[in-house]
Amino acid sequence: MKKISYFSLVCLIPIVFSCSSDDSSGSETNFSTPLTTGSYWTYDVVGEAGTTRDSLFVANDTTIGSNVYKKFKTKNNIATGFYSSSLRNNGVRESNGKLLLSGDLALASGQNLPINLDLTLTDFVIFNKNASNNQALNSSPKTGTINEDFNGYPLTINYSLQSFAGETLATYSSPDGTVYSNVKITKIKLNASIATLISGISIPVLANQEVLVSTQYIADGIGVVYTNTVTSYSLNALAASELGIPASNSQTLEEFLDTHVIN
Repeated sequence: MKKISYFSLVCLIPIVFSCSSDDSSGSETNFSTPLTTGSYWTYDVVGEAGTTRDSLFVANDTTIGSNVYKKFKTKNNIATGFYSSSLRNNGVRESNGKLLLSGDLALASGQNLPINLDLTLTDFVIFNKNASNNQALNSSPKTGTINEDFNGYPLTINYSLQSFAGETLATYSSPDGTVYSNVKITKIKLNASIATLISGISIPVLANQEVLVSTQYIADGIGVVYTNTVTSYSLNALAASELGIPASNSQTLEEFLDTHVIN
């Protein structure tokens, strides 16, 4: 089996999730998240490999099941940041102040996890303008279990994906110095645990932990203006040695809005 890439704790056996979203807990908020066809955003993506550039745009309407979504695409079908990767070729629709994503959540090439996962999502809530701070945005996390063989060792992988509302900021200064007004924060968190059998004994390879946290800053009338995504893990040292995997790793990927046009 090929080596497990890290930000693929989101890319292996297609698992279709059906998601029912939470009801809004707050009053209706005057906050716009543009989804008009032809709108586009360019991002400078900064990571360990250097700086790259993503161009994300709303391409067209697409029907998934009984609902109409806006389909997002990227220039030349390339995305290096978490945010652009998560929207690329997927559908997003707005309902009662929530943004619902349907499609495959893919991880950017620069993000590495010690396992491969594939999350196929249906109406997964990625943003709710009326949610309160720390509120979970989906009625339950997206969960799954994968059994696979890695270098002759059987792995049992359990994972869950959930999004959370963050603070609302009257003004926000991005790390690049750009100041935005009326900004809401949302977080996407991926938790995972891994166990294996070594000499007939069950060994915890990865204790349940947050392996990915993506914090996104969304400005009124603009969309996402800055994203900070951290992928990290800490493995059982003995298991890591047996499997030939680094015992720990941590990477940070930042996405800075450069230009945008809202139609």
